[in-house]
Amino acid sequence: MKLSDFDYDLPEELIAQTPLLERETSRLLVLNKQTKQIKHQAFSNVIDYLEPGDSLVLNDTRVLPARLLGVKADTYAKVEILLLKQLAGDTWEVLLKPAKKIHIGTTIVFGDGKLEAICLEKLDQGRAIIELKYQGILMEILNELGEMPLPPYIKETLQDQDRYQTVYAEAVGSAAAPTAGLHFTESLLADIKNKGINIVFVTLHVGLGTFRPVTSEDFTEHDMHAEYYIITEESAEILNQTKINNKRIIAVGTTSTRVLESNINREGRFEAKSGWTDIFIYPPYEYRAINGIITNFHLPKSTLLMLISAFVDRETILNTYKKAVNEKYRFFSFGDAMFII
Repeated sequence: MKLSDFDYDLPEELIAQTPLLERETSRLLVLNKQTKQIKHQAFSNVIDYLEPGDSLVLNDTRVLPARLLGVKADTYAKVEILLLKQLAGDTWEVLLKPAKKIHIGTTIVFGDGKLEAICLEKLDQGRAIIELKYQGILMEILNELGEMPLPPYIKETLQDQDRYQTVYAEAVGSAAAPTAGLHFTESLLADIKNKGINIVFVTLHVGLGTFRPVTSEDFTEHDMHAEYYIITEESAEILNQTKINNKRIIAVGTTSTRVLESNINREGRFEAKSGWTDIFIYPPYEYRAINGIITNFHLPKSTLLMLISAFVDRETILNTYKKAVNEKYRFFSFGDAMFII
């Protein structure tokens, strides 16, 4: 199996450029992994496919307004940085654009001097280590000067920054949103909880891997960057009890999936833990943690498409995507969703 085996044709007009006015009015394609049967629903009908005792697992990471536009202090040349990972204090790993024109010691100025970044170290693939200089509270400055780091295939300006956050986003630290969760509203989550379904939160701070395409035809050579995750004692206990009760664990998004599959131990139990995961899931991976996944439609030849292909099988997923294209589903971050059960 090679990278080109995960390619498919997608008309550009099906790439969603803006979120829908109401989150839960997006469409939901339901795929039964055993029968291969497909049903077309509204996302609000997701509750009909959840059963009392199931656990719905959500990634509560919050996206930083991490895209900063500034200038070099000496030449006033325009520079863009994307905050990827806080290393220690005010030291960050970032993506630079243009990276070649930034050198160790270069100072970048944002917002007429409200924020400065000094390049400490150059890394590969456009990355660097920088130190931020500012007066006051960094998050307040980022909220004022920063922009949401939307994927490059979104050309429209996002009018409401909160639409690139889930309604349950809490733990600040992501460079991108866990977009499968964007469809949920507080009202829908309350209805799900009232039906007797467990709402379980985990955290995975989405990092550089989201922005890096797979370039090698032998995709197993792809280097997955590590991302920080947290599972609390309470969440681990609920998940373990769900397993004991022979109920289902439904992951919302590939990020929640990666947390759960990284965390489950040899005995099939989840552990209260924080740490780093660089798990790369592709066929013929054997899933041990989850029984279903709610996810958006992913880019061709992406690690995310490989992940869901491993949950069902590549041929079924590509056939399902073809039907979604024919039915004019909206694709990628602001697009529609699918529920694989």
